[in-house]
Amino acid sequence: MFHIQKIKTIAQICLIVFVLMSVVVPVMAADDDMFGVKVVGGTTGLGGEGKDLRSVIGKLINVALGFLGVIAVIIVLIGGFKYMTAGGSEEKAGDARKYIISGIIGLAIILAAYAITTFVISQLMNATTADDVADL
Repeated sequence: MFHIQKIKTIAQICLIVFVLMSVVVPVMAADDDMFGVKVVGGTTGLGGEGKDLRSVIGKLINVALGFLGVIAVIIVLIGGFKYMTAGGSEEKAGDARKYIISGIIGLAIILAAYAITTFVISQLMNATTADDVADL
């Protein structure tokens, strides 16, 4: 039978391995760039000439919201796992329902934040471009 502490330990190990690999692989892939800044900047579209700070910030916010969405889905999955392994215990099933409801509320908040951020960044970009300013 699985113990919650073992699952937490495995999840922590997986997170550490993921973080290390996301740092080590780009550094190893760089030919002349020791820290992989050019490779990562070219791959993500955040580096290079002519990049506007507003668009870079918008992309970073979208990436952060994407990670938060993944975390919310993981919370819902944890709640589902707890619900399936409750074994008829009303207390464990109630705890699992709390996880699922919290994850769904988190997803709704993240989707709303994504919609608001997309709208604000696009309106900011449209309002501050040179074409619109020239029309004034």
